[in-house]
Amino acid sequence: MSLTETPVCEFGQPAPEFSLKGVDEKEWTLTDCAGERGTLVMFICNHCPYVKAIIDRLVRDTRELRNLGAGAVAIMPNDSDNYPEDSFANMQRFAREHDFHFPYLIDQTQEVARAYGAVCTPDFFGYNADLGLQYRGRLDASKTEPAPGDARRELFEAMKQVAETGQGPADQIPSMGCSIKWR
Repeated sequence: MSLTETPVCEFGQPAPEFSLKGVDEKEWTLTDCAGERGTLVMFICNHCPYVKAIIDRLVRDTRELRNLGAGAVAIMPNDSDNYPEDSFANMQRFAREHDFHFPYLIDQTQEVARAYGAVCTPDFFGYNADLGLQYRGRLDASKTEPAPGDARRELFEAMKQVAETGQGPADQIPSMGCSIKWR
């Protein structure tokens, strides 16, 4: 496990388009996943302790964001040949176990992760309705263990602000997690 932090948000940077296979066997594009008032693109995986520590909160927050018009999609960028816990079959199991209501996609070529500039899991990219980047921070204060129950919901608050105003917060704390397992 190599700890990595995300870089500072480049406000307004456009979201790269993609077409990737989901755990439901369907091909998904950015347009399919976009919300009317914002879109959250998340790079996650099954084996990372940082992802495991936040996954239930992440599912809760994306459910609530959907009610505010913000869509969400999770993309698994890791080399699953060398990290079999991140295999497609295990992605399907992980999505079922955690009741994902958003598409969970595999980036087998890692081209999408590179296009976004993703560096770790989890890595969050929050876009406004025009698909301009507004958030590149963390979910909350969790690390490899969940943060206390009363921890500030940073990603949720930021995406709520994006959905309501089109702008993300000026101050953002980088996400941290395991480095992406590049081929």
